[in-house]
Amino acid sequence: MDINRKTAYLTLIDVESRKAYSNLALNHQIIINKPSSQAFVREIVYGVLEHKLTIDYYLDQLVRNGIENLKAAELTILRMGVYQLRYMNSVPEYAAVNESVVLAKKYCRGKAGFINGVLREYLNRKMQLRLPDRGEDEVRYLSVKYSYSPWIIELWLEHYDMEFVERLLEAGNETAPLTVRLNWLKVMKKDLIDSLQKKGFEVSEGNLCQNALNVKGTGLLDSEMYKLGMFTPQDESSMLVAEKLDPQQGETIMDVCAAPGGKTTAIAERMNNTGRIIASDIYRRKLDLIDKDARRLGILNIETRSWDATRVDSSMVQKADRVLVDAPCSGLGVIRRKPEIKYKEYNDDMELLPKKQLAILSASSAYVKPGGVLLYSTCTINPRENEQVVDTFLRKNLSFRQVERKLLLPDVDKTDGFFICLMKKDENLI
Repeated sequence: MDINRKTAYLTLIDVESRKAYSNLALNHQIIINKPSSQAFVREIVYGVLEHKLTIDYYLDQLVRNGIENLKAAELTILRMGVYQLRYMNSVPEYAAVNESVVLAKKYCRGKAGFINGVLREYLNRKMQLRLPDRGEDEVRYLSVKYSYSPWIIELWLEHYDMEFVERLLEAGNETAPLTVRLNWLKVMKKDLIDSLQKKGFEVSEGNLCQNALNVKGTGLLDSEMYKLGMFTPQDESSMLVAEKLDPQQGETIMDVCAAPGGKTTAIAERMNNTGRIIASDIYRRKLDLIDKDARRLGILNIETRSWDATRVDSSMVQKADRVLVDAPCSGLGVIRRKPEIKYKEYNDDMELLPKKQLAILSASSAYVKPGGVLLYSTCTINPRENEQVVDTFLRKNLSFRQVERKLLLPDVDKTDGFFICLMKKDENLI
């Protein structure tokens, strides 16, 4: 059995059946199975996830009674097979079919003939398979073509024009670059670039942030440079949050939704290990990730604590120079990194997100000193969670004024989708 396809299959089963995050499931299976080509595994995993609804639409026409009653193992192997046949020109047709049959013999016994038959039927009919008629149902057409849950398309069409929405849908299916944030506490940019290039990595500077580097190559997080804390993987949109917050040496900073800590450590590096950063999250186990990464990076000025961000800590009222609210959100800006987000069901929790975000922002504003800064950010593209939350807050809190508002988009800025709003508190308050 091909170890690469086996690893991809087990990862996809984790995502499909256990609702695991794709990046965590993939890293876990790579460690266990040690595939010979991690790049091949990643292409199949992310390719299947990115095109799942499109592939299912075709499979539904090929399986006699439709795919609704197929078991997860059968459907996953069929998705992998069709993905290889339709999107991977480097894979011969016979290899895609035969290796799918081998997987079926192992993971869904008695179904190898069925898998073989469906994939061969796809090869026979692939030129005849068409997308739904756009004129009859535009949302369904876009949902199948770009493989997104219909509610996401409806949401974006409610706020943006069709051309804008199609660009977003297409950008979400592109492969995100690997960007790292250099750690000024340990290394200078030129030295890190030289070290990475000597190890065979391709390096280019970022577009938005001075400490951003785009890196191409494999094994980056296994390198000594990473273990020694010279850099941290982080998208430029996320780095920009710390840059806009503009923390100064010696200040008191509060990061109220801190885990897993990428922005927290970015703030600490900018402060050159001075001052005090209080990083809180409701789950203690997530705070352990911040403590661990701070040790790797040589950061000494972060204090972690478990706290519900919707509640006001009376001991910290008007004690912080700057407060960061990187609020929990729907994550529609990071789909290219976590394609499983495209298939989330719209539920009561999603509906209540703006209310929760406003509660966190309102409670956190109490910590800001007169003349201090409050920054609200999300990794989503949804006016209900972004602009509308901020507008409501500012309308109810006249002591704050907006300084800057920015929406980053993957198709325009070549970053994750991110919303950033910087606000300042009136310094003349008593």
